[in-house]
Amino acid sequence: MTVAFFSGKGRRIGVALGAVSAGLLVLSACDKPTPLATVTVGDDSVSSEAACYNDGKALKRSEAEKCLNKEAEKTVEVGMTDTVHFGVDPEVADNGWTLFIDGRNAEQEPFKKTYRSISGSAFFSSQTGEAAAKNTQISVVETKGNDVIGIWHFKLEKTD
Repeated sequence: MTVAFFSGKGRRIGVALGAVSAGLLVLSACDKPTPLATVTVGDDSVSSEAACYNDGKALKRSEAEKCLNKEAEKTVEVGMTDTVHFGVDPEVADNGWTLFIDGRNAEQEPFKKTYRSISGSAFFSSQTGEAAAKNTQISVVETKGNDVIGIWHFKLEKTD
């Protein structure tokens, strides 16, 4: 003969408390994801977490410089007449962000909105008349004053 130590209601409460405890344990073991940056061209959209991020705190200058040289893992195809749309999470926009092209700062002032559009030709045009590159690495760099907070990389591949 089996003796019930808990009533049906008591067992349900115990199971619920156990599930909540397990859920909290799993969440405490996870790292908070970094904010996302997204590049969209036509119907193709690619999002990425930061290549370098220190939980919203400034990266060391040497770490930021090293990170700018990392190879992009995400690729988007871009035609010369396409429009490239960049988007960032609101917390990135609050600090400000700028674009780097092949590791070089392409803008004077940080942008403070979550979304912007730029013509694809801007990334592949050659100023000197030489043949334009087939690939360009674009880095979205979150800044706060003179500090670099995060860096996201995307490779733009020119289509014919």
